[in-house]
Amino acid sequence: MAPNPFTGVVFHWLGGLASGSFYVPYRAVRNWAWETYWLAGGFFSWIIAPWVLALAMTNDLVSVLREAPASTLFWSYFFGVLWGTGGLTFGLTMRYLGMSLGMAVALGYCAAFGTLMPPIVAGQFVDKLLATTSGQTILAGVVLCLAGIGVAGLAGMSKERELSDEQKSASIREFNFKKGILVATFSGVMSACFAYGLEAGNPIKRITLEHGTTTLWQGLPVLTVVLLGGFTTNFIWCALLNVRNKTGYQYVSTRLRSAYPSRSSETILETAIDAPGEEMAEGAAIGRGDGSGRIPLLANYAFSALAGTIWYFQFFFYSMGETQMGKYQFSSWTLHMASIIIFSTLWGIALKEWRGVGLRTRMLVVLGLAVLIGSTVVVGYGNYLAGFETHA
Repeated sequence: MAPNPFTGVVFHWLGGLASGSFYVPYRAVRNWAWETYWLAGGFFSWIIAPWVLALAMTNDLVSVLREAPASTLFWSYFFGVLWGTGGLTFGLTMRYLGMSLGMAVALGYCAAFGTLMPPIVAGQFVDKLLATTSGQTILAGVVLCLAGIGVAGLAGMSKERELSDEQKSASIREFNFKKGILVATFSGVMSACFAYGLEAGNPIKRITLEHGTTTLWQGLPVLTVVLLGGFTTNFIWCALLNVRNKTGYQYVSTRLRSAYPSRSSETILETAIDAPGEEMAEGAAIGRGDGSGRIPLLANYAFSALAGTIWYFQFFFYSMGETQMGKYQFSSWTLHMASIIIFSTLWGIALKEWRGVGLRTRMLVVLGLAVLIGSTVVVGYGNYLAGFETHA
C-alpha cells in the first residue's frame, strides 16, 4: 500500500492529542510527590506499553533486536538518554524566561533541530529539500510551524502582561535573558534527540519488515530501545529525588510520613514534549495533596498507569504516521511538535486557562492555532507532492 501523507497527518494529530492529554490522569493522584508518580507512570510509558504493543503488533521482537547491529542499538539508546537530559534544564528555561517565552524558545529549537538535523547529517538536505517542489513545500511547513510556536509564545507573553505586578514577580522571579536562551537552547536540542534516536533505529525497521511485520508497525521495535534510554535518565533522576526528599516509601505506604510538598519545592524533569501537557492540566484545579495524609495506593497506581500509557501513545501514533510520509519521514517531527501545541492549547481553552484575557491575547491564541494547523496541512501536502515526483 502506497503511503498516504494525509492519513499520516491524522495519525500525528492523534499523537499530539495523546501528548497534550496525558497529564490529566495524574491530576487525580493523591499525596504522592512528583518523582513518585512520574516514575510509577514512567514504567508504563517507557517499558511496559512499548514492549506489550511491540510484542503484540510485530513479529519476533526479541529475535529482531538480537539481529540488530550493536551500533544501531547503542545510538538509539544513547539518543534516548540524551533526550531525557533535555528535561534537566527545561525547568531552568521556565525560571529564567518565564513560561510562555521559555516554552516557545525551547519548543522552537526542538522542532527545528528534530526536523532538519537528520537530513542534514545524512547529506540529503539539498537533494531532498532545496532541489524539489515537495521539499520546498515541506520547508515552508516547518517555517510555518516555527511561526506558530512564536505566535503561541506571544499569546502567553500577552497574557502575562495582563497579570498584576505581584503576579508577574511571582511567575518570573529570576528573569535572565542570556542564561535563559542558553538553557533553552540546550533543553530544546536535547529534547530533539528523540528524533535522532528514531532515525538511528532505521536498521531495526528493516529487520522487523524482513521478519514479516507490516509496514504500519515497523517503528514499534525502535521505540523499545529509544524509550529504554529515556527510562534510564528518568529512573536515575527520580530515584535521586526519592532519596533526597525521603519519598521512596510512598510506593508501598498508605500514609504520608511528612507534609505534602508544595509545587514550588518539587524538582521536575520534563522535556519540551512533556511540559505542555502539564501546563495545560494545571487548569484542572485538582490538587495532589488533599490534607488527609492517606495515600490511595491502588488508585494512584491506576491513574499513573493510565497517564503513562497515554504518554506512550503519542509515539505509538507517531510511528504509524511516519510510515505514511514517504521519503520525507523526518517531517514527522514537525507534525508531532505542531500537534502537541495545538491540542495543549485546546485543552487550555477547555479548562478555562485563557479565561478573562483581553481581545489581543485571544486573537493571538486563535492565530497561533490557525498557523499551527496550517503548518501540518502544508507539510502533509508537501509529502503528497513527493508521490508525484517519485512516479514522474
